[in-house]
Amino acid sequence: MRLRVPAVQHASIDKHPRLIARCSGVADVIAAVNFARANELLTAIRGGGHNVGGRALCDDGIVIDLSGMRSVYVDSAKRTVRLEGGATLGDMDRETHVFGLAVPCGIVPKTGIGGLTLGGGVGWLVCPFELLLRKRRMARAAQAV
Repeated sequence: MRLRVPAVQHASIDKHPRLIARCSGVADVIAAVNFARANELLTAIRGGGHNVGGRALCDDGIVIDLSGMRSVYVDSAKRTVRLEGGATLGDMDRETHVFGLAVPCGIVPKTGIGGLTLGGGVGWLVCPFELLLRKRRMARAAQAV
């Protein structure tokens, strides 16, 4: 995990986190959460991106950045897909299409799966096939903390 003092560069977002923890795996996420808890820091989570509202940032706290965790695991026999917290809709589409599968959610490839799952997720296939994101399951990293 890399910690850095941030410089957020977005004209419409005025947030100033104290630290950004760039995670590359579950161990990094657990370490960042424990660090935030031990230091009583306000915590925000950045998934894969496409957050135009600035909700993945916080003032004077820590941002746990999952954008380096983009793995996609497709089980073609079960017709399921599992994604890491920084994966995007484009990552998922690229991997599922190889198996002739499509997930009916979202239409912008740069949309992060985490925000898409928690924030709604509508797309071209939602109407005819219904949304497949069920029960908004928490990531394995969150369960391990």
